[in-house]
Amino acid sequence: MVEIKWKPVSIGLVIAIVIGLILGILTSWGDLLGYLIGSAVVAYLVGGTYKNGVIYGAIVGLVAAVVVLVVGLMGLSVAYTTNLFLVGWIAISTVIVLSIIIGAITGAIGGIIGIIIKNRSN
Repeated sequence: MVEIKWKPVSIGLVIAIVIGLILGILTSWGDLLGYLIGSAVVAYLVGGTYKNGVIYGAIVGLVAAVVVLVVGLMGLSVAYTTNLFLVGWIAISTVIVLSIIIGAITGAIGGIIGIIIKNRSN
């Protein structure tokens, strides 16, 4: 089992969440760019093998996706009325699951990119 280095993960999370929130408001794909950059940063800081990059990147992408999604859904929660309660929660649940999967995959890709950059700079 890999022992998680929380300081680099925290740095990557802050980067991913801030960029994800700001660019997510401006573009439809901005949140993914935030996850990619944040996970690449954490993988670069941690270094190691591609496996480390994937693990750390997926952690950052997954957690950042959940945080950005929750913040985004707080704005949408006012839009749902009691008549659409069940349909709304089914839709929200689907979005949550897909966002977590996409965030983890994007983070893993960013982790690989971070390891490649780290290896080329050495």
